Amino acid sequence: MNTIKKQAVIVLFCMLSAFSLAAQDIAGSWKGNLEVQGTELPLIFNITNASGELSSTMDSPTQGATGIPMDVTTLSDKELTIEFKQGGIKYVGVWDNANINGTFYQGGMEFPLMLMKTEKTIPGNPALVSSEADLQQLQALDKGDYKYSVEDYFARPKASSFRFSPDGKYMSYMEKDAKGKRHVMVKNVATGDVKMAVEEKEELIRGYAWLNNNRLAYLMDKGGDENYHVYAANLDGSNTMDLTPFEGVKAEFSNLLKEDKNHIIVSMNKNNPQVFEPFKVNIETGALEQLFKNEDPQNPIMGYDFDKDGNLKGYAKMVNGVDMQYYYADGNGGYTLFKELNWKDTFSVLAFDYATDNPDDAYVLTNLESDKTKIIKFDFKTGKTLEEVYQHPDYDVSNLSISKKRGYELDYVAYEGDKYQLVPISTSFKKLHKRIAQKFPNQQFYLTDATEDENQVLLYITSDKLYGEYYSYDVAKDEFTFLFDLMPQLKEEDMAEMRPITFKSRDGKTIHGYITLPKAALEGQKVPVIVNPHGGPQGIRDSWGFNPEAQLFASRGYATLQVNFRISGGYGREFLESGFKQIGRKAMDDVEDGLQYVVDQGWVDKDKAAIYGGSHGGYAVLRGLTKTPDLYACGVDYVGVSNLFTFMDSFPEYWKPYLEIVQEIWYDPNVPEEKKIMEEVSPVNHIDKIKKPLFVVQGANDPRVNINESDQIVEGLRAKGQAVPYMVKYDEGHGFGKEENRIELYKAMMGFFAEHLNTQQPIKKAVKG
Repeated sequence: MNTIKKQAVIVLFCMLSAFSLAAQDIAGSWKGNLEVQGTELPLIFNITNASGELSSTMDSPTQGATGIPMDVTTLSDKELTIEFKQGGIKYVGVWDNANINGTFYQGGMEFPLMLMKTEKTIPGNPALVSSEADLQQLQALDKGDYKYSVEDYFARPKASSFRFSPDGKYMSYMEKDAKGKRHVMVKNVATGDVKMAVEEKEELIRGYAWLNNNRLAYLMDKGGDENYHVYAANLDGSNTMDLTPFEGVKAEFSNLLKEDKNHIIVSMNKNNPQVFEPFKVNIETGALEQLFKNEDPQNPIMGYDFDKDGNLKGYAKMVNGVDMQYYYADGNGGYTLFKELNWKDTFSVLAFDYATDNPDDAYVLTNLESDKTKIIKFDFKTGKTLEEVYQHPDYDVSNLSISKKRGYELDYVAYEGDKYQLVPISTSFKKLHKRIAQKFPNQQFYLTDATEDENQVLLYITSDKLYGEYYSYDVAKDEFTFLFDLMPQLKEEDMAEMRPITFKSRDGKTIHGYITLPKAALEGQKVPVIVNPHGGPQGIRDSWGFNPEAQLFASRGYATLQVNFRISGGYGREFLESGFKQIGRKAMDDVEDGLQYVVDQGWVDKDKAAIYGGSHGGYAVLRGLTKTPDLYACGVDYVGVSNLFTFMDSFPEYWKPYLEIVQEIWYDPNVPEEKKIMEEVSPVNHIDKIKKPLFVVQGANDPRVNINESDQIVEGLRAKGQAVPYMVKYDEGHGFGKEENRIELYKAMMGFFAEHLNTQQPIKKAVKG
């Protein structure tokens, strides 16, 4: 090699070595804060170096988004460039070995952003999490010659979520492949040809819908962080597009415009993470048009009412954290204050009444003059009620359906009592309702879809013993066609009965609920029982129907008790509000009174009662084990709150406008008397009272109940020497969405119950070291 070549090689080698060393030095995690309209948003770039080639991911901890892969990561003369092209994100900064000073670009906006070196961490304390071997050992305790496995109840159906295309030429559904992925498939009804429209890859498809005869929309987030994106694809899978390509932003599908086949309305917290604003989106090109601004985070708009043409008719604005103002279009392009409400009041537009010539007539759901919500016809022009459409004396009315084909005639209203009820209104629907009820007696049916001409109706048939079957009904031919049995492996004759119950609480309040009874209980035996408080808790309720959890429990010989305790929804305003400031107190009394009721009926063994629940239900587990330490044999806390103070402090940004409402429902730490109650009902403060075995389950990316809630309780119990199995999934959020994780959870839960309900053993101590 001649001298010139040798010198060139040496220079090139030195340049490559210098780049490699520089790339190595910049590798790691770099953290900074974006200042957006007075709010600090932390961002972390995680840079890795593989043989001199840089790559990076981005975390947005406030939004619960982690590990977002970047498209471009380059370092040239100390200038770092990171891009995520699909999200319209770019960062350019100068690295001075200690910091990176630069600018963050997104959506046409620029923000200064200085990054400092930090340590990359995963959510929570991984040292607390039980090993795979320990969890498998727990699963192995579920021994027995059972006819049905956990997979039989919780493996996703081979096909589900059936839909008609608007013109009825296609039938879409989600089909599970051998790897458990659920793809959106489209079947040509005439030819039978099936094509994949949307492929599910790493992230779950959280839902989908038809936009027009050629295009579908679907939702996905990342690892359960609930920052949903709205995507669109043609029915043959082509022209797939992220319609809301903004990382750390939550998009909500708002309106499908029946009169405009090329656009939809979505709400996004794109401009400010605390508030949502409506955007009109072109479903072919992704072009965005902001329809209205939500500029006051202290008094944000909480909901928008659009008509079928996409015109904004009214909006509800929160004032002072707890009051509501409803503004309505003034006819001149502006909006005037129409009605002042408290957040507890219900006055919401279900649909505008296009059967009249008055564009200001609407069907409104309200409880302003009644305890139970009712449906009225209301004229926004005069501010007067035109007609009371429907009210039930015992239950809140919840919904209605209108026929576009028959000039927007009202077909039915719906409410939920012991069971879901449709109340036929129109002559046409009365005939249809009668025909369906004759075909499927003693079963519950839902009209899940219909073609635009209303000649084909899609029915979902279910009961407490039938998971669900799909049928199509040809109205003109009066023909029912069976489409699919979601769970053919579960035979109705083997399933347990879910029975509505009603009892009086200790302070005289009428409480409703359900008991699912295994066959042994019906034969007179006292069986173990799983007490299962629902989540929410406000406005949520348990319902009659097929419950995979309760059926799995029944297959192992356990009854399941579900109590719609005070603060549950559907029973009127007084019942709902009677549970405010009573979470963990009288709401728990109702659960305990429900348990005593089923014990008194002779169905269950009072010494073999477990408590299990998710979210607020998980909190109720922890509260139950501390409030009444001897009542339950064991508990399973699934993404539950353990500390009311840290729970409220860890709200995602888009929940913060609701903080004062949450404090009216739960407790306000700024009021000394309520702060004392919060301390009293926060289970983490009473760990010493937990005497019975506990199993804790958590999704690491949970934006609602932070993993710290579960870590606190596990760490506290371990510190006092108690063994606590702890399952954490790092690709899940608020509840497990992935099939393999759900199956693993229920297998471990069945082993836990087998150990602590079938034989009462003393509590285990943690193994030290």
